[in-house]
Amino acid sequence: MLGLTTTTAGVVGVASIKLLQSQLVASSNSLTTTQAYAALRDGQIILIDIRRPEEWRATGIAQGAIPIDMRREDFIEAVRIAATDPSVPIALICAGGVRSRRIFDTLEDAGVTNIIDVPEGMSGSRAGPGWIAAGLPVVGWSGQP
Repeated sequence: MLGLTTTTAGVVGVASIKLLQSQLVASSNSLTTTQAYAALRDGQIILIDIRRPEEWRATGIAQGAIPIDMRREDFIEAVRIAATDPSVPIALICAGGVRSRRIFDTLEDAGVTNIIDVPEGMSGSRAGPGWIAAGLPVVGWSGQP
């Protein structure tokens, strides 16, 4: 016996899980929607929804995500402004993973680092069912870009 109480073991277990989650986020360049939600909830990523405003209006956006239309002329600068802490990875989500992968490469080419793709997207793809089908929290879009 290690001399740990159930409470102590539980706290150590939770701390270990949080550490493993943060290591996964730091070492991965893609996350499932459930991993992205957990990381977003725990402050381990910034989630940017790069879809179009009409898509945000139709489905809402992931709770906690920052909507930045990838077609904006100042898109890269807007992402840099949203990434207030360069040590926190930027996760990109679109509808089905195609645009987020393309923008991932565009941002890397522009010198933006610490980027993660969420290839399932909001609506699902070959990578998985997507944010909405997974039952993850979504909020209505207010109409403000």
